[in-house]
Amino acid sequence: MIDPVNNFDIPEEWIARTGMPREEVEEKVASGMIVVLSDGSVLKRGYTTGTTATAAAKAAVLSLKKTVDHVSVPTPAGLRAYLEVSESGSGRAVVKKIRNDHESDITRGLEFVGEAREADGIRILGGKGIGVVKRDGLQVPKGQPAINPNPMAQIKAAVQEAVEELGLRGAEVTISIPEGERIGKETLNSRIGVEGGISVLGSTGFVEPWNDHLGEMKGDLIRGTEKVVLTTGRIGMRYSHMLFPDYTVVMVGSRISEGLESASGDIVICGLPGLVLKWGNPKMLEGSGYATVVEMLEKAPEHERLKEAFRMAIEKGNGARIVVIERDGSVLMDSKSEN
Repeated sequence: MIDPVNNFDIPEEWIARTGMPREEVEEKVASGMIVVLSDGSVLKRGYTTGTTATAAAKAAVLSLKKTVDHVSVPTPAGLRAYLEVSESGSGRAVVKKIRNDHESDITRGLEFVGEAREADGIRILGGKGIGVVKRDGLQVPKGQPAINPNPMAQIKAAVQEAVEELGLRGAEVTISIPEGERIGKETLNSRIGVEGGISVLGSTGFVEPWNDHLGEMKGDLIRGTEKVVLTTGRIGMRYSHMLFPDYTVVMVGSRISEGLESASGDIVICGLPGLVLKWGNPKMLEGSGYATVVEMLEKAPEHERLKEAFRMAIEKGNGARIVVIERDGSVLMDSKSEN
């Protein structure tokens, strides 16, 4: 069974541990709305600010000619999202961001408002509560509403659906978040150059049920837990939560050694081979004829330097369990199976 949001092949034993009828698991997994963990736990995903804004925009256009109480919109993951519409009429619609199992998602329950009028072509505007980009270097140009490219494309696609359904020549939609400016002050937006509200984000359209933005809390978090997974990036973060559901997962990037210094108790180091194996042996590629660890794995999966780097990572881990995973979440190397 494949999780369609992250393309993870869920092991059959995980599915059996849920205790749910297989048909029910299949239906919920296929919708993208649940994550199955290795111990059989099931966590609920939510929809991103991008998907919620998309629903409000489409509902607003549809409400130019009819009452709307629910709406279906596309997501970047290729799935359809289904959201309730709280209010609609005369080109205005309100959609609330649904609750999920990500307890620290401060945008849960926020109202997104779409206001639409017929126009030539499709134009999306950012209203009150959507931040404005104040510096260069972000995905959105300086001076523009902080609606990232993926959700902007998602919004335009959904508005196009509504335009075609109603037979309009086009639509201009303004999206606003009444509480966005207040909530934006509780985020890191001001540090990265977004002011006046929150950002509209979402690379898949779905919110994972865990926190991958720990920032300055990392050191304290590592020191304060007895069971911790130190992971190297977003992919490691995603699958570490699934593989080790009763552990605290902290993204440390390339600073694995620093994370280890803060950690105690039951420690796992989990991540992609490029960072974990090169942490084990920084010189593993020297004179090998390979440019990257990934290239070595693809062309010479039994290469002695891969094994050597893994042994060195185990030694540097000083008792920590070392788990190297593929990009699809499958386990490539595990020190527990070496013992």
